[in-house]
Amino acid sequence: MNKPLTGALLSLLLLGAAATPAVAAPTTTPAPTTTPAATTPAATAPEATAAAVDFAGTVALSNCSGSVVRAPGSQPNDLALVLSNGHCLESGFPAAGEVVKDRPSSRSFSLLNSAGSKVGTLRASKIAYATMTDTDISIYQLTRTYAQIQSQYGITALTLEGARPTQGSAIKVVSGYWKRIYSCNVDGFAYRLKEGDWTWKDSVRYTSACNTIGGTSGSPVVDTTTGKVVAVNNTGNEDGARCTVNNPCEVDQNGNVTVRQGINYAQQTYIVVPCIAPGNKIDLNRPGCVLPKP
Repeated sequence: MNKPLTGALLSLLLLGAAATPAVAAPTTTPAPTTTPAATTPAATAPEATAAAVDFAGTVALSNCSGSVVRAPGSQPNDLALVLSNGHCLESGFPAAGEVVKDRPSSRSFSLLNSAGSKVGTLRASKIAYATMTDTDISIYQLTRTYAQIQSQYGITALTLEGARPTQGSAIKVVSGYWKRIYSCNVDGFAYRLKEGDWTWKDSVRYTSACNTIGGTSGSPVVDTTTGKVVAVNNTGNEDGARCTVNNPCEVDQNGNVTVRQGINYAQQTYIVVPCIAPGNKIDLNRPGCVLPKP
């Protein structure tokens, strides 16, 4: 996993910076200002037809990255949502098979503008949903609405794409923690991605240019054509080991295992859209919602 920056957790089994899918690696949270804003492996000007992708709407957590997101049907007066990884929860990694739903939380998030500068602090009221089973996501509900965030900070939420991404599409992984943008393409999809005790379904595999590091966990993966979020960054194989923590392996339909050292992955987010009911409530019983239930 792209390790969360959680201090002592880095040295604990499945809890340290090295024990998390794409969480920040350092033991202490490094000052984001030490990393140049918008440093990206392919920081060239986007094509004329590409959507502008910057830091606006992304957030920095204490140990990870994230973004303020909305479903296609979300309304301005709905309480806003923040998307990150399940392994970025302040309570530690959910166990395999565990689902967190509507748990109170007062976690804070640093909201960034397009240049990567902090413009304010947002606060959660609860963890609306989180799991590391089948996928690796956390969704926090905030105390402010989209309209309030727009009015106070001039920041609009990123929209979740309702359709599955396509192989070869150009993407950017936007880390609010590091203020860094990675540019690459969807190389393909892993039928199953296994890391330690966890297994994720239909994971996005990046081309090698997206060489994400610890602290990028939870970063939105944005399609550069639509500007919409298609996945959430979460892990990569660091050492070439097979199916261990920080070294996920791909498992195909026949059980064949492939190890790709240095390659990184994300979890698709189109599956979240059917689960967001009017009022931005996470409803796991909605038609089309396949997220694991508690």
